[in-house]
Amino acid sequence: MKFCSTRNTEIKAGFKKAVLDCMPSDGGLYVPFDMADLRRWILYADEHTSFSSLAGALTSAMINDEFSPIICETIASRAFKKDPVFKQLDENLFLLELYNGATGTFKDYGVSYLTAALETILQLDGEKAILLDATTGELGACMAKAMKDKKLLKSVLLCPKGSLRGMDESDFVWNGGNIYPVEVDGTFEDCRNLVRSIFADRELVEKYHLTVANTANIGRLLPQAFFYTFAFSRLKKIISGDIYYALSAGNYGNLISGLYGWKFALPVNGFIVPSTPTLTQDGSGKCMVTDSMVPMEKRLPADPANPSNIERLEQVFKANSLMIRSFVFPASVSEEDINNACKELFVKYKIFADKDTSASYAAAKKRSDVLADGDGTLVLVARDDPSIDEKFLLHNLGECPEKNESVSKAFTPVELNKPCISADDKDSLISILNSLNLRRMF
Repeated sequence: MKFCSTRNTEIKAGFKKAVLDCMPSDGGLYVPFDMADLRRWILYADEHTSFSSLAGALTSAMINDEFSPIICETIASRAFKKDPVFKQLDENLFLLELYNGATGTFKDYGVSYLTAALETILQLDGEKAILLDATTGELGACMAKAMKDKKLLKSVLLCPKGSLRGMDESDFVWNGGNIYPVEVDGTFEDCRNLVRSIFADRELVEKYHLTVANTANIGRLLPQAFFYTFAFSRLKKIISGDIYYALSAGNYGNLISGLYGWKFALPVNGFIVPSTPTLTQDGSGKCMVTDSMVPMEKRLPADPANPSNIERLEQVFKANSLMIRSFVFPASVSEEDINNACKELFVKYKIFADKDTSASYAAAKKRSDVLADGDGTLVLVARDDPSIDEKFLLHNLGECPEKNESVSKAFTPVELNKPCISADDKDSLISILNSLNLRRMF
């Protein structure tokens, strides 16, 4: 399978290049160019198929022109130690929990897959690389877990002073680990600006073999398509009607990966999301992307520090405009709608649902018109451990589940005891990258 830029289909790359050199030169984002038909692999999987086995088979089917099945299975087995949790709540309602990884968020799956893929690619090519990202802590905790056994990959993480969490001292480069955290005397946006300034300099990107661990990297995004195939493998023998997924819009990563799953031949009838200012309904109630009103040539380059997958969504819309507008169903939900949805999930199903999951359920209730008059199957996608959203749950339910040990650790503050860099100190960041030069850092 090949990938191309959202802004120029003539700029193409294989999987290896797309994950190692993740920002196309024209300012776009990589998207699948020639979609593989994965029907036979999708239909083969059943309730006994593990997530890692499913991911290995789908990876092999997608990129078999570059890597052997054994290598693809190695990537998946290294990445995925636990399956998502799939629950039936009632006859037509199911819950897909994506938060039983190392830090209690769905990011664990994508980050683990990306780092496993990068490490495998680097081993094959005899190369090394650096991931450069900004975080307020959550991504850093995921990275610390995912990078534990990596030999050819390092991560430089920029975070506002005092926000580092979820790491051990053994994770740090100066103690033999793979993470070089850098505290910035400024805001999270200052951290992002420093990342942007580095990626704006193509010479630096090439010199230090830089890439990112957020969803600007297609290697972080693609494995999220496996979520829906996993859910289908659990549904296929117990339902016969239409299948819909209700999920949080977020930065549109899970939505676009679900649409990629559909283009890979996954049986699915639609995705329901809470409306956002960018993804909403037109006058006839159909899905509309407001950013599409701005021509590509008048836009800034895609953001390596704060990606929005809306541009990828637009690309799918452009290729399949009529069908997609009857395939993605936004719904406007109020705070009251969200609070009531949270209470209903708890009272009816004993489910603690964070605000994003509650909003998704509220959107599904608003769009009951698409659920085949009650005969459609709805899968509610829960991205994060509900214990993380303690304030929301206490407000609505008066109680909240306790954080388990791994989630608690992911939120434990870390004192770095290293000098901060200033908000505009690009030179210090370059000096840090240089100290990790690829001849000496491993």
